Amino acid sequence: MLEVTLLGCGGGMPLPTRYLSAILLQYKGRKILIDCGEGTQVSMREINSGFKSIDIICITHIHGDHIIGLPGILGTIGNSGRQQLLYIIGPEGIKEAVAAARVIAKYLPYEIIVIENPRTLIEGLTDELKGQVVIETLEVEHSSPCLAYKIHIKRRPKFDVEKAIMNQVPRLLWNRLQQGEDIIEYEGVTYVKEMVLGKQRKGIQVTVVTDTRPINQIIPFIQKSDLFICEGTYGSLTDIDKAIKNKHMTFEEAATLAKKAEVDQLLLTHFGAAMTDPADYKENATSIFEQTIIGEDHYSIQLNFKN
Repeated sequence: MLEVTLLGCGGGMPLPTRYLSAILLQYKGRKILIDCGEGTQVSMREINSGFKSIDIICITHIHGDHIIGLPGILGTIGNSGRQQLLYIIGPEGIKEAVAAARVIAKYLPYEIIVIENPRTLIEGLTDELKGQVVIETLEVEHSSPCLAYKIHIKRRPKFDVEKAIMNQVPRLLWNRLQQGEDIIEYEGVTYVKEMVLGKQRKGIQVTVVTDTRPINQIIPFIQKSDLFICEGTYGSLTDIDKAIKNKHMTFEEAATLAKKAEVDQLLLTHFGAAMTDPADYKENATSIFEQTIIGEDHYSIQLNFKN
């Protein structure tokens, strides 16, 4: 089961009832943080979430409402007792931004590895998530280099007893191969996990697209996502000129992407400060894509593997 929580769903500036952009993904006790706007730490405390198990921080782009909380949370993670590596992924310029944050968060008990503008799939970053979580990025269209993220939770194939017996795999190796060991040498014979596993099963896919125009490349990137989290800076097409100028999206544009990509659910976030109550504009999205959720701080959804 993957739990996804909106820590902050505001864009531009924080409001008394709305922190800035941050999304928390929790899987098997490990955490991935996507963006770290102002208020992220406070929001995590409000939902009683710890900091030590944050393994990866993904930054969409280097605008204050998405990254200004980074120096503080790096320090808090250190104060939590973490000593393992922490990975930070981001667009062009993320190394410079992290270096700037380290001026404030200078003394940390853990090492940070920064991955800037990755061009290939990212997997196996931590021992706890090895072979289970794959991260993919897409460059999108904003006023500064910006990345969309696809988080894919793999599902192990079922163990196939008949296949294991047919391939004469010793029983004492069954569990190791089932748990993901690729190759085992035993008594002069090579055994691979495919000798005991059945067909690949569908995992869980969450995509996050924020601060961009609805470019065509987004559709295949988010195709058939279990959850598509998308910005809704403007609630109505009446603000389309502003959306185009500032390189953001309206509710209608986000819903159109969701419909074309055949996602299961659309979760709207990153609401402009001028939008007092995003729910007032919900119909602009649901009239196009019915399975639309209007996000709010601390909104949480659990995604399970499907049969």
